[in-house]
Amino acid sequence: MEQRIAVTGSTGTIGGGVARILAAEGTPLVLPVRSPDRAQHLPESVVRHTTYADFEASVEALAGVDVLFMVSAAEEPDRVATHRTFIDAAKEAGVRHVVYTSFLGAAPDAAFLLGRDHWYTEEHLRRSGLSWTFLRDNLYLDFVPSLAEDGVIRGPAGDGLLSAVAQADVARTAAAVLRDPEAHAGESYHLTGPEAFTLAGAAATISELTPATVRFEDQTHDEAMASRAHHGAPHWQVEAWVSTYTAIARGEMAEVSPDVERLTGRRPLSLRDLLTGLS
Repeated sequence: MEQRIAVTGSTGTIGGGVARILAAEGTPLVLPVRSPDRAQHLPESVVRHTTYADFEASVEALAGVDVLFMVSAAEEPDRVATHRTFIDAAKEAGVRHVVYTSFLGAAPDAAFLLGRDHWYTEEHLRRSGLSWTFLRDNLYLDFVPSLAEDGVIRGPAGDGLLSAVAQADVARTAAAVLRDPEAHAGESYHLTGPEAFTLAGAAATISELTPATVRFEDQTHDEAMASRAHHGAPHWQVEAWVSTYTAIARGEMAEVSPDVERLTGRRPLSLRDLLTGLS
């Protein structure tokens, strides 16, 4: 009997990519969304309205679902509580297996502060009684060019290496796992690009392959915090942004993993591939 899969985040890049891949293969989907007016209308798919923080609506939205692809929620002060609510709702609804988009190096003491949220979410899933698979994505390769502000990538990253992964590769990998979730139960996959580079190297590649001229400027923590004050973001969020660079400096985002290629059968995209339009 075919399992019913729910794909969250289907109005976004990762969840949307996964939903399109599976729908094109004829897989019936449930698409829980917070904004039904933005939902994709895919063959054999049902759109249901909920938010992760709404337990009752989530139980209703996940009714009849066997396998849940759970894209992590947007940054917020207590994202872990929001995740726990949704996971508990999934269990109440009868979901058996959760595939969760975590983060490379997720740990309670991760230098990347948001990586701690992912670890605590993983812990809740481990203790939930549900079957699970963790996709520990590195920083998204697609975001690397946008790190430059006024032609400069600034942050306390030093000569640290980053093995950023393309969002398209994350979507392809997730779809591969969702085709046969039982085969991946209890596994944590590290999703990275094919190489690790410094931010100075990224700036050089962006300058070579795009009209932009970009350079990297190393900063102290205090300089990094001050340089982002004009965004008007809350202190916790600016600390999280800056910790991305600290984690790179400490080597927490340097691992180059074979998991994307092993699961999808194709080499993951590099920054050069992305900038030259390969997909």
